[in-house]
Amino acid sequence: MAEVVNLPRLSDTMEEGTVAKWHKELGDKVEEGDLLAEIETDKATMDFESFQEGTLLYIGVEEGDTAPVDSVLAILGEEGEDYKHLLEGGSGEEASSQEAQEAPAQSEETSPEAQDQSAAPAKAPSAANAAGQNAASDGRIKASPLAKRLAEEKGIDLGQVNGTGEGGRIVKRDIDEFKPQEQPAPAAAPAAEASMAPAAEAPQDLAYEEVNVSQMRKTIARRLAESKFSAPHFYLTIDVAMEEAMAARKKINETSETKISFNDLVVKASASALGQHPAINASWAGDKIRRNKDINVGVAVAVEEGLLVPVIRHTDHKGLVQINQEVKEKATKARDKKLAPEEMEGNTFTISNLGMFGIKDFTAIINAPDSCILAVGGIRQEPVVRDGAVVPGNVMSLTLSCDHRVVDGATGAAFLQTLKNALEHPLNMLL
Repeated sequence: MAEVVNLPRLSDTMEEGTVAKWHKELGDKVEEGDLLAEIETDKATMDFESFQEGTLLYIGVEEGDTAPVDSVLAILGEEGEDYKHLLEGGSGEEASSQEAQEAPAQSEETSPEAQDQSAAPAKAPSAANAAGQNAASDGRIKASPLAKRLAEEKGIDLGQVNGTGEGGRIVKRDIDEFKPQEQPAPAAAPAAEASMAPAAEAPQDLAYEEVNVSQMRKTIARRLAESKFSAPHFYLTIDVAMEEAMAARKKINETSETKISFNDLVVKASASALGQHPAINASWAGDKIRRNKDINVGVAVAVEEGLLVPVIRHTDHKGLVQINQEVKEKATKARDKKLAPEEMEGNTFTISNLGMFGIKDFTAIINAPDSCILAVGGIRQEPVVRDGAVVPGNVMSLTLSCDHRVVDGATGAAFLQTLKNALEHPLNMLL
């Protein structure tokens, strides 16, 4: 008996998914446990294994297309089996569009207005009545929910789009590839209006490229906008003398097989400072402030489509070597889109480091639900005053972005002072 395979929810925040790749084609045999497709979520691209067996009779979401969670992903059954009733029965997005198309069409057949329209000679609609015709026909157009949404966002009239999906259904690629028909030239404007026209128009030959927004990028955009516009940010910057940290790192790397980075030192020092300042290791919860007992540091990793933040759990209980190995392992998985959702959850503080790109200092947007994020700049040589004399120094700037609902200026400053002391005297931190 044919069964529907719905698009699964592969992460707690996933609302829609994109099929990155199908591993089976129509007519292929599928065994339980076979890899069916790769699905891009808001966090990673994940393999989806079939929990059913049978022949792949129907594909509901083509490669590269996006659909909401629980949409019809595929239908499995016996070879040659009729599966249409599963779509018509309302289990997929096809059903609603088919019903919407057929019901009004049937009622129009007996409608005098419909008869009058069918008897009228065919002609191009004028600009004045085009909107009315589109409104009347909107419910009869077969289109996927995603295609309808994209058409609305781009201002495309679905009545002008040729559907290439099953039964003439309009799908995402039809919207992406749609080119509007040329409209007749407007009548000459009256002299009064002509005098108000702009002296020059924008160039029409401007070259550009449109890139589809990935699920990851959509989530990054949504979450950062929510953070920036809901959490009142303020910023504190402090300079750290890095001579002792540089000497300690050099000595460790001379005797250790694992080569410690400056970022590892910052992660370890931050975890140590968070233990002394629990008000920073906190988050806003509406009518409460949550003080986290665990210290889980998220480390921002740049990937092709944005940023991912793998989490180092119980960071305060881990040594530099363990921190280094875990950050490297998770960063590699992040770039390969193999990072599991649970490896990006539970952060209580986040670190973003752009020092390797030569950035002196910057401000970062808080990574919810944290109340703070630390932006780390590169180590730079500059003159400093030491013991009353100007001498060469190695300085690193740290900028703390704080949610003012949770953290006050003095609290953030005290944390930075502790962090600065830990980095300037790293042996105390490591003992």
